Amino acid sequence: MTRRDVVAIGASAGGVEALCAVVGALPPGLPAVVLVVLHVPRDAPSALPRILSRCGPLPAHHAVHGDPARLGHIYVAPADHHLLLTDGRIQLSRGPAENNHRPAVDPLFRSVARAFGSRAVGVVLSGARDDGTAGLASIKAVGGLAVVQDPAEAVHPSMPSSAKEHNDIDHVLSAAEIGELIGKLAAASAPSAAGTVDDLLTAETEMAEFSPMTTDELGAVPAGLACPSCHGSLFDLPGDPVPRFRCRVGHAWSPETLMAEQGVAMENALWVALRALEEKSALGHRMAESATERGNTWAARRFADNAAEAKAAGRLVRDLINRIATGPPDPREG
Repeated sequence: MTRRDVVAIGASAGGVEALCAVVGALPPGLPAVVLVVLHVPRDAPSALPRILSRCGPLPAHHAVHGDPARLGHIYVAPADHHLLLTDGRIQLSRGPAENNHRPAVDPLFRSVARAFGSRAVGVVLSGARDDGTAGLASIKAVGGLAVVQDPAEAVHPSMPSSAKEHNDIDHVLSAAEIGELIGKLAAASAPSAAGTVDDLLTAETEMAEFSPMTTDELGAVPAGLACPSCHGSLFDLPGDPVPRFRCRVGHAWSPETLMAEQGVAMENALWVALRALEEKSALGHRMAESATERGNTWAARRFADNAAEAKAAGRLVRDLINRIATGPPDPREG
């Protein structure tokens, strides 16, 4: 028998409200370690520990590298660092970003899956896109427990919806009910299910720790796509959920986030094209005026035609930018 005494929680947009509801329902003296990753800008300070300390009975702190993880405490990932838990001690890493985030949810989930197996509980709260889905699969693979916030309650339901769609979830609950569940799980014994820590889980956790290894050492096959972060080649990773991608140096992408980043790159390329067309149009008008002043009507007409063609092409690019920017709405976001 074992205890579910290592709780890893991931959240993004709309996650502060949900985190407050979870920690507000935790019992004083919870016999478990609680680790929290909330997506935050890499260069912005976070007040989340102070907020969570006010929301519930447990003290919350920014995680410090090398500190022992103590029962009854909440550890929050600081900006620009992955939060990992290995051998009962906090590890902070500036390893490769995952889904364009550091801290990211998946590395935390994988680290507790590798180190604690069936003692681990993974919780996915409100957030856009799909960070946390792959990490939750790792927790389930080693016999841990998977919990998601009810998407109907989440401010941004994409993250819990994706986790629910791709994993065999044990509990779908409101945020407050998740806090109550964590208290019950930590207080009770649970079957020590025997899971398997496979080579891929070990390798991906070591990549998050910034170990000197590359994705081509994993035997992954080239995906024929480019990494939005470093523009290196992406590899298709084996295992669930599929597809998942990593570049040679370790930037990891879920399919939904990769597609969104490709959209950003495409829009940037269109803005470059629009700038070039507007400049060509302006130059054509100036050259047409100059030719007119010189009495060269043939050249003036040719330059004016060039300017008009560039202006027309620019209107097409503007229309394309507008169509990409608006795009179809995500039905999960209501």
